[in-house]
Amino acid sequence: MNYRLILIGIVSMLLFAANSHAAVRGSDHDLSAGGTAQATTSATTEVCVFCHTPHGSNTAVSAPLWNKASPATAYTRYSDLGTATLDGSEVTVGSVSLACLSCHDGTQAMDVVVNAPGSGGWTAAGAELDAVAISAMANTGGAPIPMLGTDLRNDHPISIAYAGGGCGVGVDPCTPSTGATADTDFNDAQHATINGNSQWWIDVASFDSTGDGIRDATGTADTREKSDMILYTRDFTGVDGPSVECGSCHDPHEDSARPVSFLRIANTNSDVCLACHIK
Repeated sequence: MNYRLILIGIVSMLLFAANSHAAVRGSDHDLSAGGTAQATTSATTEVCVFCHTPHGSNTAVSAPLWNKASPATAYTRYSDLGTATLDGSEVTVGSVSLACLSCHDGTQAMDVVVNAPGSGGWTAAGAELDAVAISAMANTGGAPIPMLGTDLRNDHPISIAYAGGGCGVGVDPCTPSTGATADTDFNDAQHATINGNSQWWIDVASFDSTGDGIRDATGTADTREKSDMILYTRDFTGVDGPSVECGSCHDPHEDSARPVSFLRIANTNSDVCLACHIK
């Protein structure tokens, strides 16, 4: 048995885990004691618990092992402006966007969780970890950012079909820019079937990874990566299609400011916008 190779493998896994954890720890999404996102001492040292739980998660939100109660909120959306050029079908605010809004619409405290650390802390409606300790983290300031509120008319459309619905089930590649009936103001999207489900994303060939104005990183073609614009599968009147959601442009586990926090890539020369839009 080659113990040297085994040791190298173990070290590699530990380094990978450390790097993955570091992307959240110390970021503005680190609400734990000792984290940088709040001024007072948090009720827990756990970093992930504010969003995720290994058991008893909220299955009404299609985010992995979601640990927050779903907001019982009626949202006013961008489409309510009556913009004539908005031609994509909409579905109810949901998917990963509902997970984001469970903190960022300001309707519940940021430390409300379904399953608190330890035993006996589960409640379907969610409960605060410590209303006193987390008081400084109440999402009541910074409107409209980072507290979006429930009026989303001044925010990018979410839960809306990409390219006006020009991408169909199993279409690979999706080519709205050349389609006869599709919206030609949008770039092509990649498609793959993963675990029997359709997945779409916009390939980003090169990007600025630091926000210094230099495109210093490259993406891999035809491969879905964290630096691509992710489109989330939704049911549009009985037909699955790619939907634009909060997570299309934002990665909640990315700590690089670039200089805007949690963007998938820096918006150098409007790269985030132009990854999808042809303008």
